[in-house]
Amino acid sequence: MKTLHKTAISAVAAGLLSGLAYTPAFAADEPEASPITANVTVVNDYRYRGISQSNFKPAIQGGFDYAHESGFYIGNWNSSISWISDSYGQNGGVSGKGSTYGNVSAPVEMDFYAGYKKELIGEGFASDLGVLQYYYPTTGIPNTAGLMTNPNTTEIYAAQNFTFGPVTGFAKFSYAVTTLFGTANSTGSYYPDLTVNYDTGFWGLALNGHVGYQYVAGNQTKGTTAFPAVNWAGNASTANMSNSTLSTYTDWKFGVTKDFGGGLSAAAAYVGTNASMYKGSYVYSSPSGNNLGRAGAVVSLTKTF
Repeated sequence: MKTLHKTAISAVAAGLLSGLAYTPAFAADEPEASPITANVTVVNDYRYRGISQSNFKPAIQGGFDYAHESGFYIGNWNSSISWISDSYGQNGGVSGKGSTYGNVSAPVEMDFYAGYKKELIGEGFASDLGVLQYYYPTTGIPNTAGLMTNPNTTEIYAAQNFTFGPVTGFAKFSYAVTTLFGTANSTGSYYPDLTVNYDTGFWGLALNGHVGYQYVAGNQTKGTTAFPAVNWAGNASTANMSNSTLSTYTDWKFGVTKDFGGGLSAAAAYVGTNASMYKGSYVYSSPSGNNLGRAGAVVSLTKTF
């Protein structure tokens, strides 16, 4: 989810370009920026909280935001994904090696969010409270007898933005009021994170840093077997271990963004996690057994309107 702002060409600049003389009256008619913004992104690997959602393959993303002057906002953001269909496919974490549940389709993630963001502390220190619904249109998912739940997830969040000269960022806390991305009995999971950006003042470049901690609540136990992290195409072959022990992890990111102007920007980052292994298998694994939380490069290009 991204909150983006549109920059409009001022009426004064338009007047100068057309050869008109500047007057205060003309400046007073400067049009206001639209409260509605839109964005589209192409990325080589969709990472969410450090875990690949697209099995290390490219994704296309986009959405829109409406921000009222009162501080209220609402928006939608979407991305192509593969982790749900991968989980049920051949060698997927849900079906197990050598079996498959058939044709499960879940090609897109749709996020719907609303909240209130206002500079309550002071200029440059906006406080943000909101709710976020992750929705996954799916077909063909069978009854897994408690192995997985519906992947749709609802989180509430609180964030505090800050500005210290060229340094900006936010601290945020997200709390799942439903089960988390299909993991059974995981209501109450939470994710605190910190993001810091530094505007270098050179060539539109900014440095970015991020760290987060995904705690997955509960113990997904069926008989004597626990099934942690079958969300995000995870591996479900672990036994007698709690979900919070295996599924909880820390993620991080170091990167740089480049603003080209006109709403066009690019980003490059090195992203990774300390997601664990158990009995030779990664907890968050692809159908081929690769670690979906392994460190890797993420490159994206974004256009805002």
